[in-house]
Amino acid sequence: MHGLRRPAGRTLALAVLACGLGACAYNKGTVVLLPEGGGRDTAVIVTQGEQKIVLDQPYAAVRQTAFGPRAYESNAQEVTRTFGSALAAQPARPQSFTLYFIEDKVEFSDDSKRIIEGVFAEIARHPVPDIVVVGHTDRTGADLKNDKLALDRAETVRAELISRGIAPENVVAVGRGSREPVVPTAVGVAEARNRRVEIIVR
Repeated sequence: MHGLRRPAGRTLALAVLACGLGACAYNKGTVVLLPEGGGRDTAVIVTQGEQKIVLDQPYAAVRQTAFGPRAYESNAQEVTRTFGSALAAQPARPQSFTLYFIEDKVEFSDDSKRIIEGVFAEIARHPVPDIVVVGHTDRTGADLKNDKLALDRAETVRAELISRGIAPENVVAVGRGSREPVVPTAVGVAEARNRRVEIIVR
């Protein structure tokens, strides 16, 4: 039996061969640490009995044996051969897109206007997209004003998506005001990178 597991913050390929009842006293399996998106460092500890092995490099791997875990270096070819069908069956990872706005307005920045068609085209490639649109502001206004502005920005993007054929029930818009800045600032400081909408597509 082959299985695949992706714990938070790390990516693993895990194959487990089930033993018949009474046929063996240990799990036969292979664990491979796959490269993480964006080249981020990850690690996982594999334990068998009293022995532990740390996997902290892409394609670092462990085989479980009757004599304990045995570390070795895997590769992309082995992963494809052993786990290809399980990897192909996984749902696609969420994608995230960010659009920016003019200060105190529900209007895209010039940079976002130039890329918006490409963003919407990429989203439309998903067969049945499940989309969350999250609006944000900087800290130049009062909380109540920022909450409304953030939601208005998210609703504007939601309306654009719906107008391009995305089913309304597949798009949720929420506003977070100034609570989740990309760039922390003091109250009253204008910061263009915080005036944004994040589009998360699953």
